[in-house]
Amino acid sequence: MEFGDASATIERYREALKHILLMLVGMAEMGFGRPLSLVLGEAAVAPRPGRAGRTGRKKPAAALCLPRHLYRAILLLLRPAESAARRLIIAAAQGIVVTLPPFLPRKLKPKISDTVASMRRLGLAVNLSQEDFARYQAERKAAERRAARPRAVNLSLLDQLKNPFRIRRKYVPAHAVPRIRSLDDDAPRIPLPPPPSRDDPMNAAKLTLRLDALGQALDDLPGQAQRFARWKARNDAALQRDRAARDGAAAGGKQGPVRFRRFSPLRRGRPPGGRLPRFDPDAPRRKNIREVDEILAHANAMAYYALEPPRRDTS
Repeated sequence: MEFGDASATIERYREALKHILLMLVGMAEMGFGRPLSLVLGEAAVAPRPGRAGRTGRKKPAAALCLPRHLYRAILLLLRPAESAARRLIIAAAQGIVVTLPPFLPRKLKPKISDTVASMRRLGLAVNLSQEDFARYQAERKAAERRAARPRAVNLSLLDQLKNPFRIRRKYVPAHAVPRIRSLDDDAPRIPLPPPPSRDDPMNAAKLTLRLDALGQALDDLPGQAQRFARWKARNDAALQRDRAARDGAAAGGKQGPVRFRRFSPLRRGRPPGGRLPRFDPDAPRRKNIREVDEILAHANAMAYYALEPPRRDTS
């Protein structure tokens, strides 16, 4: 499949994604009841979503929550839009050459705060010298500053990989859960928990930041292409260093270091959030295929074409 100069196609799909993003922002503002620009400031410093019973994190404010049905509707279109924008960035980065500075290996100095925390978990007393205590205080203050800093808003350049060792939990409906009843007739009967409602509040702080990151990426596509070209150059150089280290160790009869790195920014198979496995303009359109699915399928083909190594002329 030949694409040639895809600048016009990338620009057309970028405008289409901006229209889809504008619709998603309107849906979010309808749920929040105020402009999204006012929500972004609170979402940047809001506690990260998690189970309060396990992580001890605070629950989000009601102003950062959306009804479940609206949250799901936005997420259903946001995931393929993010995947399509990521592939447009990869296609736009084709031909960009990045010159990296010489590689200087650095030795990682262990943090004294991690050592103190691990010893205290074991119930051991920690006695630090004056120099180590000053270093410990500096590390704690740096960690507090990082925690209070607003989150960086950047669209991820890499697809999230599937975990092959993930075990899916088997959930039992509430009416099928064994219920322990007392033999005493006067014991009050505990009612069943209510089923999930479409109006349940969902934490939308992260969703708001993802909308903002997608908008910034679409507004600065050349800058994002430069960012991807830098990542690809660093990743390729790291892969070459790992390969040279393994070859040198194998020549000496030893096993080289094993490091897990990404060989491709894209995930194999169907793109995340998409409903079309491949781009075929002549195929009949099914009823459940949306506009963003067609954009994602074509952008996925362009991204794979941009990642292919240059073909050699064998004539």
